[in-house]
Parts: sequence; C-alpha cells; structure tokens
Amino acid sequence: MSKTIEDPRNARSHRTRNALLAATRAILETDGFEALTMAAVAGRAGVTRRAVYLHFSSRTELVTALFGYIAEQEGLARSTASIREAPDSVTALREWVRHLVDYHPRLMAVDRAIERVRHVDADAARHRQTVTEAQLANCRHIAERLAAEHRLAAPWTVETATDMLWGLVSTDLFEHMLVGRGWSRSRLEEHLQALYQATFVAPLWS
Repeated sequence: MSKTIEDPRNARSHRTRNALLAATRAILETDGFEALTMAAVAGRAGVTRRAVYLHFSSRTELVTALFGYIAEQEGLARSTASIREAPDSVTALREWVRHLVDYHPRLMAVDRAIERVRHVDADAARHRQTVTEAQLANCRHIAERLAAEHRLAAPWTVETATDMLWGLVSTDLFEHMLVGRGWSRSRLEEHLQALYQATFVAPLWS
C-alpha cells in the first residue's frame, strides 16, 4: 500500500499561514483592531512583509481567514457537534448553553476588538457578519427543533426565539458575570441552564 507523504513545502507553508493568523489574533487581543496592519502581522510572526503577502493578498483576506482559524484552534465543530446530535430539542438547548459557557469566554478579547471598530472598518464588519451568521444558524436550529417537538414556550415563535437566543450570546453578559461578579464558569452554566429552561421550554403536561 502506498503511503501519502506530505510535501515539506506545503507543511512549511501551512505552518507559516497559521503563524500569521495566530499573530493576527494576538494583535487583536493585545493591541486592538486599529493596530492590525500587514506590517504588524509580519513583525509579530517574525517574517517579512513579502511572506505575509504570499499567503494573504490583503488585510481583508487575512481577516476573512481569521474566523476559520479561530474556530479550528478552539474546536468550534467539536463543541457544537453535541447540539446537532442531541436526541431532543431540550437536550440541544442544554448543549447550546454548555457550548456558550465553554467557548465564548475564550473569544471575548477578539470580540471586543471587533466590536469597537465594526461600524467604521469594513474588514471588522465583515468578520462580525460571519460570526453572526454562524451563531444565528445554531440558534435557529434550536428554535426550530423546540417548535417541531411542541416544546417551545409561549409566546415565542421560531423567529423571536431565534433572535432572543442570539441576543443572549453577549460578551457583556459573560464579562459582567465572570469578571465583574467573579462567577465561576460552572456557576454561570448552572444558572444559565435554569434561565434558558424557564424561558424557552414549555412544560410537558401529563
């Protein structure tokens, strides 16, 4: 049986690309979106500007690739798999809360950097739109399952529940509770589970 051997040049290129995206994330987290330039990325990654442009033709392309990079590094697909694979809608909602408490706090610094400038920077706005679309898709999936199984509480509709579930994906909420009030993640998850259950799930009548 033949064995596929990865071209060392491709492996090196992949490492360089990841190093550039890691540098991009680090700049956003420490210096803000305003500091994000191709030269700054090159300096943070320890490569030449030419090396940056070999992988990304513009800052727009660099920022566009950032969502996929962060999702891969932080295990987004793995974290959300249990939502899609949940045996019922109520379990899916619980898995969504678990995912949020585990995943979202790790992205707060990037989210803050994007939020500060998204109204004046097209690249930041585009990144935020990508994040929003992914979040809304998950929220709609949960709302539709709850409705299909007759577990969506009144007065919610699929549309309003989708919007409210998305609205609760708030960096302010996580920052206020985890940082401002010093809650642990386990305490936050416990109380968010209670909040989501009481708000969105209709009781089963015997």
